[in-house]
This record gives sequence, C-alpha cells and structure tokens, in this order.
Amino acid sequence: MFVKKIGIDLGTVNTLVYVPRRGIAINEPSVVAVNQRDGGVLAVGSEAREMIGRTPDTIVARRPLKEGVIADYKTTESMLRYFINKALGGVRFISPEVMIAVPAGITSTERRAVIDATLQAGAKAAFIIKQPVASAIGAGIPIGSASGHMIIEIGGGTSEIAVISLGGIVANASVRIGGTKFDRAIQEYVRKKYSLAIGERSAEELKIKVGSALPLAEKLAMEIRGRDMITGLPRTTEVTSDDITEAIQDELQGIIQAVKAVLQETPPELSADVIDKGMVISGGSGLLRNLDELLARAINVPAYVADDPLQNVVKGTGVALENLESYKRSILAMK
Repeated sequence: MFVKKIGIDLGTVNTLVYVPRRGIAINEPSVVAVNQRDGGVLAVGSEAREMIGRTPDTIVARRPLKEGVIADYKTTESMLRYFINKALGGVRFISPEVMIAVPAGITSTERRAVIDATLQAGAKAAFIIKQPVASAIGAGIPIGSASGHMIIEIGGGTSEIAVISLGGIVANASVRIGGTKFDRAIQEYVRKKYSLAIGERSAEELKIKVGSALPLAEKLAMEIRGRDMITGLPRTTEVTSDDITEAIQDELQGIIQAVKAVLQETPPELSADVIDKGMVISGGSGLLRNLDELLARAINVPAYVADDPLQNVVKGTGVALENLESYKRSILAMK
C-alpha cells in the first residue's frame, strides 16, 4: 500500500518540509496572519511575513512558535495543515506519516503539543526526532558509530548542543538562544546607541549583511532606517559590523557556556573523539560570520560549519523517515 511520508523542521523563524524523492518542497517563514474579528487565517508563510509590522488593528501577523516550542496551539495547527497540504498538493485520499524535528530540551507536555497539532493538521501518524540528531544525520555524520560526534545546531529560537554516539544523545544542552534573540539584541543596541527604533526585519537584515561573531579586519557598514526616539520622525543611520559584534556578545557567550557544559558531561573517550573530529556547527544562525572561529578559540577544539546548515535538520528528518528501522533508537513514535 502506498504511504505518503513527509519530514518537517518546525522552526521558530522558518518551516521546511521534506518530501521523499522530491527533496525540500517548502522553505517558508513560520508566520501566520490572523483576522482578530473572527480568528480566521488570512495568510501563511512568505505572504504573512510581508505583513509583520504593517497590519491594521484587525489583523495580526504572528509567529506561533517561540524559542522552539508552540506558543499558540491553534495557529500552529493551521500553519501545519497549510504546509502539509501545500507539500502534498492536489486531492489526497491518504493521510501522510509525518516526522517533526523538535528541540532536545523541550518538556513532555511541549512534545505532546507538537504531536497533537500534527495529528489535528491531518497526519495519519506522527514521529518525533530531536533536532541535534536530525541535524547530524542531515550533515552526513555517522551517528550510529561507536564514536563521539558533537553537533551545535543554532536555529531561530534555540541552540541545541549534543554529543552523539551509537545513534543516541550522550550529553546535551538546549538553550533558548538563537537568531531571534540576536535580532532583539541588535534592536536594543541600536535603540540605546543611536536612539533609533528599528523593526525585527531590519535587525535581521543587519545581522545577515554585516554581522560577525568577532571584530572584522575590514569593517562592514550598512545604512538602516528607523524612527528617531527623540523626535519621533524617520531617520537613517549607519551601523557597522563592530556594532553587531558588540550587540550580540551576551547571546554568543550563552552558547559558549552551553557547549562547555556539554563537554564537561561527556565521557573522556568521547571527548577525545570530539577533539579529534572537531565540532560541527549547523542551523541558519550558524552562518554568522566567524562563529566557528569564536567557538574554536573559546573551547580550544576545532569547529566547522556544516555544508548547507540551513537545511540539515529537515534533510535529516527525511533520511530518518525513509529509514525508520535504522534510526529507531533516535526516534519517538506517537500515533
């Protein structure tokens, strides 16, 4: 009997959907626009993201996930239903089996909420895989071997750090620091230093275009528009890469402390493996300039950015879904 399967990386900032034999079918923002009057969903994904900060009082464009977990159950369910239907397309007679990647540190209640929302959105069965495991699989790390591998998955809402051996997590930490925390820190820094209020999209653009984890030999700069905090009028100012480096230092130190904590919990033999192989950085926020160098200096262990860090988690869910028997030690099944 033909069974449809899809893998979902349900992220705070973006949701990616993997369909076996087709690859990544969807990569859209985790945003839903809702009519306040009747609760109806007006737009999902890219269309809804364009509405952030630009809607009248009757419409709210919101992210239903915060720091990697469901903050708005009903809206998350609507978003999942939209993405599942869009990925599979057409008229469906068979409900799909869905695998969702979740932060390793979420509670059983938070995990249950993901499962329930997935089933309510039209899934026949739901499987859960922890993000660091999915990311490691997607990055091509042989997690089934009797050897220690460290993965640092830095997403929009959380940073997941884990040492994996024989298909399971030996030591891990999950901290609610990610791209959205970076963006908020940048907004706050620009407000304090330049007396300029900027939106989250402008902060994200600054992070991507000029952001760096370490000071750059040749500074980058970018003009940004916002509202003057004193006059209330629009104003343009120039923000440099050094500004962004300073703005996000507290968040970066939080990630460094989490990595150190995981290594302190790791058995000596596996620690030796990590020193030998190095730490693999994945996730969209892992693309921040010089993040690998910062971590390598702070931990005194080599660090490398994985190939295609944005898509490793969803690729890993796809591989695990197609090979459930091989990865059964890494997966929680809920039907």
